Amino acid sequence: MELDFEAAELPADAIEVGRIVGAWGIKGWFKVFAYSGDPEAVFSSKRWLLQPSIKNKSPFEGTVKLNIIESKEHSDSVVARAEGVSSPESANDLKGARIFVPRSSFPSTALDEYYWVDLIGLVVLNRENLTLGTVIDLISTGPQTVLVLTRLENGKLIETMIPFVSAYIDSVDLKEKNIRVDWGVDY
Repeated sequence: MELDFEAAELPADAIEVGRIVGAWGIKGWFKVFAYSGDPEAVFSSKRWLLQPSIKNKSPFEGTVKLNIIESKEHSDSVVARAEGVSSPESANDLKGARIFVPRSSFPSTALDEYYWVDLIGLVVLNRENLTLGTVIDLISTGPQTVLVLTRLENGKLIETMIPFVSAYIDSVDLKEKNIRVDWGVDY
C-alpha cells in the first residue's frame, strides 16, 4: 500500500470541512463532499488533517497530515489530489475520511458573509423576540441556503426551515450568538 502519512494533532481551531467520497479518475484524484455550499474553506489550506471514517475501514489511525497538490470544483463537489496518493486504489482507500483544516487558514469573509460553521448553534429569534429554535444544520438548495432549526415545544422536537436570504434575515450577531428574522412561529 502506498499510503504513508505523517501523524499529526488537531489544532485547537480545527474545523471539519468535509469528507472524502472516493476515487475520481485514474491518477489518484479523489472526490470530496464539502460541508459548505461554498467550498472556500476546503480550498483555503494546502494541508488537510484527516481522521478515519467512522463507517469504513481506514488505512490509518488517529489524525494524519495530507499535503494537497491541487483541488478544484467539479460539478456538485470538489476533487483533489495529494502527495502519496497516485492511484484510484489508494484514493479509494481514503473513502469516508473526515477532513479538518485550521480555522486560521480560512479566508476572510466579506460583510454579511458567514461560514456555515459559525451559524450552527446560534439561536434564532423573530421580530416579536420569540425563540424559533437553534440552528442545527444548513442546506444548500442551489439558488439559496436554508437554515435548519430545532426547538422543543410541548415535549416535541419541532423542526423549522428558514431561507437564509435578506428578505427573511434581519441580522446575524455572532458575538451575541443569535440571528434575528422576519418569520412567524407558525410558518
